[in-house]
Amino acid sequence: MIKVVFFGTPKIALKSLEYLYNSDKIEITGVVTQPDKPAGRGHKLTMSPIKEFALANNIPVFQPKSIRKEPDIQQKLKELNPDFFVTFAFGQILSQEVLDIPKFETINLHASLLPRYRGANPIQRAIINGDKETGICTMITELGLDCGDVCRKVVIPISEEMNCEELFEEISTLSPKLIEETLVGLVDRTITPTPQCEDGVCMANKLTKEETVIDWHKPAREIHNLVRGIYKFPSASFTHNGKNIKVMKSKVCEGTGNAGEFVEVCKNGIKVACGTDCLLLERVKPEGKGEMNARDWYNGLKK
Repeated sequence: MIKVVFFGTPKIALKSLEYLYNSDKIEITGVVTQPDKPAGRGHKLTMSPIKEFALANNIPVFQPKSIRKEPDIQQKLKELNPDFFVTFAFGQILSQEVLDIPKFETINLHASLLPRYRGANPIQRAIINGDKETGICTMITELGLDCGDVCRKVVIPISEEMNCEELFEEISTLSPKLIEETLVGLVDRTITPTPQCEDGVCMANKLTKEETVIDWHKPAREIHNLVRGIYKFPSASFTHNGKNIKVMKSKVCEGTGNAGEFVEVCKNGIKVACGTDCLLLERVKPEGKGEMNARDWYNGLKK
């Protein structure tokens, strides 16, 4: 059995932990996740999905505020004598002291085809930039940002209508087997990690608040990609009559007009003129209200 300590926090990593826990080749000896955080209207401290699973299955849980600065937790991880650390959306940067703990390596699951989209938001950036495909890869973790040798890759097509939530789910589903294959392949030496080519390196930086605001002077396709890329959180938005309107679903369509002008109310929504073509708003979430059909929102403005 390959002894693994799993580092992860959000839901996207849960299927991988579940899969490895149930594998007859892997033994999960511990889980490291972010500290509980306030959530909801009552700001009640809430456990991560990773912690919930670990506790339900009697797996030791460690929740450092910063694992680089907590030698006590580092010592406890050493005592588990792991073969590998596996990180998947953990949310903290590891120090060399931490990376040196496992017998073999620390393996990271990164949600892009490295060296493209190193950094914090590879899933969103791929859609925002209109890419036709992305992927996942396992890599050897080094101190630099997502620069380690790549072990395995899987390509994932991106359709013109796929949003980030759907891509998250696809990545969550495909990651578990890839991680297991990587661990087994490194142990039996059927996988040789490959250094990343520095050609084609690009960064997936965190989104700024300014980037989420729709600029109607841009082409409709570019705005549509933004809507898909940041679906639900934080969502692409515009201001109308002093209110913030989030766009939840859109489609590119033909049409002309002044940028930002509502040019037509259709059966399926509202056409808004852009720098090139029009954007059909199908679903919106007005400030202070729930998500609704864009046509219903527009008709409500007249009342």
